[in-house]
Order: sequence, then C-alpha cells, then structure tokens
Amino acid sequence: MYLYNLTLQRASVITHAIHGNFSGTKQQEIVVSRGKILELMRPDPNTGKIHTLLSIEIFGIIRSLMAFRLTGGNKDYVVVGSDSGRIVILEYQPQKNNFEKVHQETFGKSGCRRIVPGQYLAIDPKGRAVMIGAIEKQKLVYILNRDAQARLTISSPLEAHKSNTLVYHMVGIDIGFENPMFACLEIDYEEADHDHTGEAVQTTQQTLTYYELDLGLNHVVRKYSEPQEEHGNFLISVPGGNDGPSGVIICSENYITYKNLGDQPDIRMPIPRRRNDLDDPERGMIFVTAATHRTKSMFFFLAQTEQGDIFKITLETDEDMVTEIRMKYFDSVPVAMAMCVLRTGFLFVASEMGNHYLYQITSLGDNDDEPEFSSAMPIEEGDTFFFAPRQLRNLVLVDELDSLSPIMNCQIADLANEDTPQLYVLCGRGPRSSLRVLRHGLEVTEMAVSELPGNPNAVWTVRKSVEDEFDAYIIVSFVNATLVLSIGETVEEVTDSGFLGTTPTLSCSQLGDDALIQVYPDGIRHIRADKRVNEWKSPGKKTITKCAVNQRQVVISLTGGELVYFEMDPTGQLNEYTERKEMSSDVICMSLANVPSGEQRSRFLSVGLADNTVRIISLDPADCLSPLSMQALPAPPESLCIVEMGGTEVLDEETTTSQGQLFLNIGLQNGVLLRTVLDPVTGDLSDTRTRYLGSRPVKLFRLRMQGTEAVLAISSRTWLSYTYQSRFHLTPLSYESLEYASGFASEQCPEGIVAISTNTLRILALEKLGAVFNQLSYPLQYTPRKFVISSDTNSLVAIESDHNTYTEETKLQRKMQMAEEMKEAAGDDEKELADEMAQAFLNEDLPENVFGSAKAGPGMWASLIRVLNPVTGDTLQKLSLEQNEAAFSICLCKFANRPEEQFVLVGTAVDMQLNPRHCSSGFIRTYKLSSEHQLEFLHKTPVEDIPSAITAYQGRVLVGVGKLLRIYDIGKKKLLRKCENKHIPNLIVTIQTIGHRIIVGDVQESFHFMRYKREENQLIIFADDSYPRWTTCACVLDYDTIAGADKFGNIVTIRLPQDVSDEVDEDPTGNRSLWDRGWCNAAAQKAEICTSFHVGETVLSLQKVTLIPGGSESLVYTTLSGTIGMLVPFTSHEDHDFFQHLEMHMRAEHPPLCGRDHMSYRSSYFPMKNVIDGDLCEQFNSMDLVKQKSIAEELDRNPSEVSKKLEDIRTRFAF
Repeated sequence: MYLYNLTLQRASVITHAIHGNFSGTKQQEIVVSRGKILELMRPDPNTGKIHTLLSIEIFGIIRSLMAFRLTGGNKDYVVVGSDSGRIVILEYQPQKNNFEKVHQETFGKSGCRRIVPGQYLAIDPKGRAVMIGAIEKQKLVYILNRDAQARLTISSPLEAHKSNTLVYHMVGIDIGFENPMFACLEIDYEEADHDHTGEAVQTTQQTLTYYELDLGLNHVVRKYSEPQEEHGNFLISVPGGNDGPSGVIICSENYITYKNLGDQPDIRMPIPRRRNDLDDPERGMIFVTAATHRTKSMFFFLAQTEQGDIFKITLETDEDMVTEIRMKYFDSVPVAMAMCVLRTGFLFVASEMGNHYLYQITSLGDNDDEPEFSSAMPIEEGDTFFFAPRQLRNLVLVDELDSLSPIMNCQIADLANEDTPQLYVLCGRGPRSSLRVLRHGLEVTEMAVSELPGNPNAVWTVRKSVEDEFDAYIIVSFVNATLVLSIGETVEEVTDSGFLGTTPTLSCSQLGDDALIQVYPDGIRHIRADKRVNEWKSPGKKTITKCAVNQRQVVISLTGGELVYFEMDPTGQLNEYTERKEMSSDVICMSLANVPSGEQRSRFLSVGLADNTVRIISLDPADCLSPLSMQALPAPPESLCIVEMGGTEVLDEETTTSQGQLFLNIGLQNGVLLRTVLDPVTGDLSDTRTRYLGSRPVKLFRLRMQGTEAVLAISSRTWLSYTYQSRFHLTPLSYESLEYASGFASEQCPEGIVAISTNTLRILALEKLGAVFNQLSYPLQYTPRKFVISSDTNSLVAIESDHNTYTEETKLQRKMQMAEEMKEAAGDDEKELADEMAQAFLNEDLPENVFGSAKAGPGMWASLIRVLNPVTGDTLQKLSLEQNEAAFSICLCKFANRPEEQFVLVGTAVDMQLNPRHCSSGFIRTYKLSSEHQLEFLHKTPVEDIPSAITAYQGRVLVGVGKLLRIYDIGKKKLLRKCENKHIPNLIVTIQTIGHRIIVGDVQESFHFMRYKREENQLIIFADDSYPRWTTCACVLDYDTIAGADKFGNIVTIRLPQDVSDEVDEDPTGNRSLWDRGWCNAAAQKAEICTSFHVGETVLSLQKVTLIPGGSESLVYTTLSGTIGMLVPFTSHEDHDFFQHLEMHMRAEHPPLCGRDHMSYRSSYFPMKNVIDGDLCEQFNSMDLVKQKSIAEELDRNPSEVSKKLEDIRTRFAF
C-alpha cells in the first residue's frame, strides 16, 4: 500500500507573530508561524482587512521568531529558531513573492532538544547582534553587519554557555550604541540536583542575568546577576538610548518589577485583579504576552493577563531614573499567544485558541474615567488593586481571521443533501468553542440585491475612461430593451448615456481612452466622450449573432457565420477590415484577449463553431483573419474566454509585473470546463485540463481579482478560476446559482462581481480568496469532546466538558454567596450601598466568550450533552450534568432485544483527577433518542473507572472501562455486564469493530486485535502491534488493516499478515503456556506496519470517506492545529513511481526553508514508509522556472505535465 499526503486546509493556529517592514516599503506587515508554516500577512490600512501574501511550509517546527533590521536600514529581516539545529535569516523578496534564505548557520543537532539552541531568540534593538538560546545550558551570540555591497553578514558564533542552568526567557536590552547587552531569566539547579533532602529545591531563586557582547574584544561576558523575589515568566525590554530609560520589566506571578543597572532602585507593583471575581482568590495572576509601541516622543506597553485583560503600562521618569510604573485597564480580548501594535494604529491579536483578531486602536485611554494604578500608591504587601472589566472602549474590531484550531473531533457526512459532503467540526476550547460546518467553496459577501422589472439575460459594467478607478454604468439587457444604471452613492437609472435603450444588447464595453461601444443585433453604436454617436448598421437582412470586444478591437459574426473585424485607429475611429471571413458553420461563441500593455492589438481571436471545434484566428495585419490552429471538442462549446494568468501580482508601484501565460478557457454545453495553454507566438493550443463543473452549459466571464485576471465560470454552480500565491485554484462559490456576471468596481467594493439571477441584480464581493472551505459557526458552552450523528433523525449529539470550571448552577450559588458576604461586610451606615452593589454584581453578565470563564480550581468539572440540528445549527436539547461529573465518551447504538429504538450511551466520570489519573466513580448513562430529537433518560450504570470508549457491537455494546474491555447488554434498571477482558495494559482510548473482530487502542501501547467467541463468551487477544504508540484515534480500513494516529503527530497503517489466524483458544489449564508464551507478555502474533508518516501536529480524528461526488475514497485527518489533510492511495505503480522520483528531486533541489532535512522531519519518531509527501511535491509550482525545467527533464516530462499530474491527483480525490 502506497499513500500520498495532501493538505486541504493549512493549520490555522498561530504560535508566534512579529511585525515589521519586510518588503522594504513604508507598509508594515506581520509574519506569523503556524507550527510548521511561515506566513506573511499585510493589513490593508484603508479597509482593515488582512491579506495573506505568502504562506510556505518549512517542514520543521518553528520554535522562535524575531524581526530585526540593521542600523540605518529600512528593511526588516526574519530570524527563525527551529528544530533544525541551525539559525536561519530570511529576507522577503516582493518581486518574486518568496522568502530568500540569506544565512543558515549550523550549531547543533536537529530536533527539539534541551541543550540545543533555538527555543529562545533575542535581538539587540539596534540590530547589531542576535542571541539564540536553548532551554538549558547553551546560548550563542552572532554578530550581524553589512559588507561593502550592503549585504547582510553574520559572524561565527560566540558562546555564552552556563551549565546546570535553565532559561525561562531572554531579551535584548536597549542601551543605544554601547556594547550590546542581553538579559536572561535563569535558574541554577546544581544545588537542588545534589541535595538529597529536597530543601534546596524550595530555596533556589531565579536570577536575572545580564550578558554583554564586547564588540572590541569579540566575546561575551556574564556581566551581572541578581536573585529574584518572585518567579518570573517573561521579560519586556524597555526602550533606551534617546527614547527612554532602558532596562527591563520582569513579569512574574502577581507582580511586575522594573529593573536597571546602576543606581536605579527596583520598582515593583502588583498586577490588578478583577473586582468580585469568581476565581479562586488564592490563585496567582500572570501576564502572558505583551506588545511594545514606541513613537519619537513616547512609548507604552500593552500587557495581557491570563484572563484576557489588557493593561497599558507606562513609566514615569525623572531625568534618567524611573520613578513609578503606571498601569491602566485598557480592554479585554481573548487570551493571545502574541500581540503586535502596528504604526497604522492596529492591534493584531493572535489568539491562543479560536479565531484571530485585528483591532483598530481608537484611543489610548488617557482621558477616560478608568482608574489608573501606580507603583507609588501605598498598598499592603500581598494586597492588590481591583478594576471592573467592561466591553471594548479603546479598541474596535475591524477584521477576524477564521481559525479552526483546535479541532477536537470531526465527522464528514452529507446531512444537508447537497451531493458534496460537509465536514462537521468541533473546534475551540471552553466558552469560545463552536461547531463549524465546512463546505468546499469561497465565502461570498452580498453587498446589494435589487429587483428588476422582468428577467434580464445579460449584464455588463463599463468605465467612462481608462484612467477611472471605478465603473460608471451597469448595463442590463432584456429580451427587447436595455436598461442603463449609473453607479454613484446609489445606483439609479439614467437615459442620457448614449446607449440605445429600445433594443437588446449583445455586448457593452469601453473602447480606446474614453469612448463606449454597444453591440446590438442590428448594428454597432460607438459613443464618443462628447456624446457624438457613430453607427454601423448590419447589411441587408443579416443580424449580428455574436461578438467579441476588447479595448481596441471589435469582431462580430453575422447570421450565416460571416466574421467582420474592426480595429481602432490612432484618432479613435473604428475602421472595418476590408475582407470578411466566412466560417464553415455557425458561430456559437467568440473571445478576444485583452490588449497587452504597450501593444496595438491582441493577436488572437478564438471562435467556437457548431461543428464541435474551436479555432484560433490571427488578427495580425500581415495575415489578418487567417486560421492558425484548431481543437476538436467532445461537445458543442458554449463560451470562450482568453485570459493571461500566472504573472506576478501588482504589489505596489515599484514592482514590475512579469508576463503570465495565455490560457484559453472553453466552457462546453455538457457542463465541462477545458483550460488550454495558448502559445503567444504561434497560436497553438496545448496541455488541456478538464474539470466537470455542473449540469448546465458553462458560461465564462473575465474578472479582476487581486490585480490579476480571473475567470468566473457559471454552470449549475458558480466557480472562480484564479491564481493565488503562485498556485492555480478553481473553487466553487458558496452561493445560489447565477445566470450572467461581470466585474464590478466601486468605492465600497473595489473588486466585486455584478450578477443576475432570475429577476434580481446582485452585487457580490469575494474577500477570502485562497480559502478552501467556507464555514458556518454555531457557539457551544464548554470544550466539545466527541459527537455522534444519528442518520435516522438527522440530528447530532455532542458531549462537552471542561476542567477547572463551574457549572451554571454552582456559578449562581457562588455569586449569591459572594453577594451575601458583601452585605455582611458592610457596616450599618453602608447597608443600602452594599445592597445596591450586591444587586449590581448579581445582575452583571459578562459574556464568557470574551472575558473567559471563572477558574474553579483543579478537580472541578462542568459538562453537558447537547442535541443539535446540523443543518440550521439550532440546539434542540441541552442536558447539564452535575458539578464534577464529566462526559468522556458517547455512542449511538441499537440493542438486539429492542431493535426498534435508538439509544445514546454517554460515559461519565465523577471527581476526575488528571494526574495521577483517578476518579471516585464512573457511570454509563443510557438515553433513548426519540423521533422528536429529544433524549429520554433511562438509567445509569455505575462502573469502577473512566468509561473512556464505547462502541456498538453485534446488538450489544463494547465499553472500555479504564483498562478493562466489557460487553454490556441493555436491562430494565441498568446495563448488564456479559463479558470482560483484563489484558489491555493501561487505558482503552479507541474501540473499532469489523465483523467479529474488535481492535482496541491503548493509550500508550498501540493496537490490540481481539475476537469475541460467542460459544465460550470470551474476548481473546489474538494479535497486537510491536511498537509502543500513544494512540489518539483510529479508523478501520479493511478486515485486516487499521489506520491510527498518535499524540506525537504520526499516522500509521497497520496490517495483519496473511498467515495470522484469529482462531486462538484461551488456555485455562496452562499447558500451552509452557511452549507458547507469545513475545514480551503480549500476543504471539504481530501486526506489520504498512505505512508510517509524521504529520507534525497531534491528529485527533481519522475517517475513510469520499469527499467529492464520483471521487475515490481517501483517509481524511484533522489535527489540533486546525489542519485538515488526507492520505490518498495510489491506483497505479506508474503514478507512484513518478511521484517518488519527483519527491526525491524536490528534496535535493528545493530543501526546506529553515534548514531541516525533509526526510528526517517526516521520520521524526518512526521511519517514513510508503508515503509520498504531496506538500513537498506541490512546492514544484512555486519554484523558479529554470529549476522546474531541470527537474521535469530528469523525469522525462515538461513542467506543465508535472503540474498537471499534481493537479490531477488533487482533483481526483478532493479539491
């Protein structure tokens, strides 16, 4: 078995985010890492929307990320610390739209190791040096400079090692142009290691250590070290030199402290807390992330607590001494992994879980009534300040980036009866979790919909002159009339445009610099800028049937298949070419390409004829109207469109656009789209790709998307064909079917579409280009764990449970208790005031999805069972469990002795403790699912451990209770135990069944193959796996094969060899045990590994499904980071051989960006076996052409054939 790995949706979690001027222009960009992906994003300063410019897989783990610029430079570089054992410096090249590796310095082994640097990065603020550190012992400093050609240079590494030392964080200190200095939070564990009494562990203090890089002597000195009062978790570097006092702020539990070298006294201040918080009051509070903003005149820090509250921190200085720290509550946003404050006034928040946000900072909160806290205020040691959280006041949300991370569970099914299955995904954590329904397609934003007086048959938009940025008119053609609408603040009908309104229209367009043209059945109307009109009437009884128009040329066909060609002369007059051309049969459709910049005309006209052919005709004056090439088609053509695609995008004024390829798109009447390459010199057609779009004939329309040409193809579904990040996409729009469309540009909607559907005119915008799925999101209350789909009632039953959380009931009791305490604490004279405050506290309701839920303390669980309608997302029923009873498993089953009814079994544990794993008791709750989508509680069965997995099996159920596997049947008062097996080593996490066989996944010992013997009522293990695996999920592929994933991010398929028999007997007498022990206390028969592959992210669901109608089956996986990917089987040896060689050449010619070896990354835990990495193969399309050619020649192909193969394998199984 050979598999091919494809990523459908890239990871959406963000682990690091930095900002800077990476393209060297004034605009600021954001670089984020998504685990093993590096992505460059640019927020549009006008609209506030975030556009992704580049996203690239690096086949390694990004552990740290920093931006730096050399002194006096205007461009930022990206420094990456990864698991490759190398420091890599990248530069973004806007012309090529890629990252270029400027330096790669090797310093250690690969992998995330304790003593190999890469975990921490610190940059000297003046850009002279970078320090890269490991968690333990090793720190290296590299000096950065520039050579005579102004290229970046890097020195050999200088060591700053200190053994027996753990590092918590490091930053570069801003001290102007003196010797670069770095501050590290360290702890020395040597004493604690040697002390057998364990006292030293309690007394060891964390130290703040300064390292100085002496540029004169070229080595690093450990300058100064001082023990800390509290245990710090990270450092913030304070601007220095001319901008500020320099030094560092240490964020630790409950306190922040400002420190600097010299006479500066330490300034310490408690972290404010929420007033009347339901949290455990003994719980410490820490800052988790911070962002610095500096201008010429001032600087401030935004720091976020673990509850999501942001504080604005400023420092008061007296000459060069800091006198006080001031802190003010700013706003509350979801807890972030990283925050970036941009110069344009945006705050980018990369959330820890769930969607990411871009906020506009509307005010700095200087003059509002929010109390400001200061370190100068007198306060008792151990006390703190209090503030009241509120809705956003200083921030306004401008954009939201969808993130699926973390995907807890996923099932794929067509519950909405749409032919193509939907993905039902449980995402998120705590109160920000959701059920998302993903459909393949682009999200469409409806800008306007208006009714028309009848059913139109076509629509166009035109500009008045070439210089205009936006369209001036929308022209709508009816069967016997034409309506002209002008575009302004509103859209209204006009009559003085010069267009003829009493006739249907075949085409409208802007001609030359400032003229308009209307082609209608009886002639051509040429409208000049001064409203003069020239008419050309069709001869005799002939009428115009089809036409093709661009900026300077008009071609029409008359009845009978006669072509007439017009071209515009320098004075702006349309001139008819002397000869006309007779075609051999009726003309069905025609298309002209746009006139290339700097040229007089487009050289080719494509004509589709009724004899199922497309012909390319030359318009060159030398051989005008002579045929160049022809292509036969399998069905009659419906429409044609020539576009230039694949050129570089217009990023700004400075970058030039490179020429793309010319493509002829042919829409056939049977619903198939053909895309053919048109040779720009000879006009030959080659390299045809086909795709079935829908049941109606395909109409094609040319649009502009992100500055380049794109094609809208309308069949029974509407599709958009476009290039995005140098890859070609053909994606359906998630919208009702349209009939005719045209590009649309106005102030509110610069790249829209105007379309007609029955008797309505619609203006649409596509904002999320490059997205594979569009999503509908339905909020949930706690972290969703698992769900089942009932196909009989078409409903979905999910279990949600959260640790460290109060249930609604307990929360209410705790609020009442606190309100009572408030009243009791007040004296007699403050009674009324206290009553008011208590009432206000009870009425206060802060939405938990923004402010987070109260932390109840370890061992406290809240859980519920929810029944949903998957199509509308409505909650049909919600059953809350008691405090500290948490649901962990769910199963839908029918019992043999009650075959008519459907039951839902939910496994719960009471007082569950995570480490060491323990619970006071477990229960299996049995519910009956009625046809009204309601769960009726029948009974609950006590069990002695956590019921971690439940599966239906031959009219009964299999339950994994801790490490026991049991078979239960339904009874009147509880479930009845029928059989049990005690030989699973640790904890059962998955149970799969096929036929008589049962495959059980253990939490750390991989899979055990069992068989149930009904005659003897025994569960017998007959085979198992020979490797330990920390199983997370599994999926049966066939009777002998199972696919499984583990928590370290590996997916394997395991197959029983052909000679394995499941006719194994138990051995009650013990005779056989003398001669057949099995191996290592396990089963005598072992499974074999078929395929093994390291995905790099924890996989939490696996499913064998067909994703597109008529496609083949594939194994779809989802990960904790929000990736959706698939493993597809090769159907022929020839294909496998081709991709194996392509992968081999790609490894050699295009090694991963951050220096990790691709082969060793994909074999991080187990050697990669029989899986070809499609993500690496698909980087072929983004390589430069010279390399593409050389690899293709090695494979005896040309580059277009290679990319066709890549596209084919993708479209055969998915999108």
